[in-house]
Amino acid sequence: QVQLVESGGGLVQAGGSLRLSCAASASILGINTMGWYRQAPGKQREFVAVIVISAGDITNYADSVKGRFSISRGSAKNTVYLEMNSLKPGDTAVYYCNANRDKVDYWGQGTQVTVSS
Repeated sequence: QVQLVESGGGLVQAGGSLRLSCAASASILGINTMGWYRQAPGKQREFVAVIVISAGDITNYADSVKGRFSISRGSAKNTVYLEMNSLKPGDTAVYYCNANRDKVDYWGQGTQVTVSS
């Protein structure tokens, strides 16, 4: 079982920045990927960014956030960050941390990010 705890959401003006954190309770041993998804009101949950731990920390991003968001792992290795810059009102959503181990997905409780215009 992997428990994920997110933090770092909040309210920011358009053009601002936020950093989200996700800490995994268990060792990352066996975790293939960690990433972020988001869900805006009335919309389906969508992929934002992923770091492939089993492939040497290769990263991938949704087209909508490329060049603005950056995913990375902390020195503790079981923590993943999402640095969000040049935020837009369209980035407003609940952001969920995700981890995949043995083909099973684990999710955090979500953290709200609100970008005002």
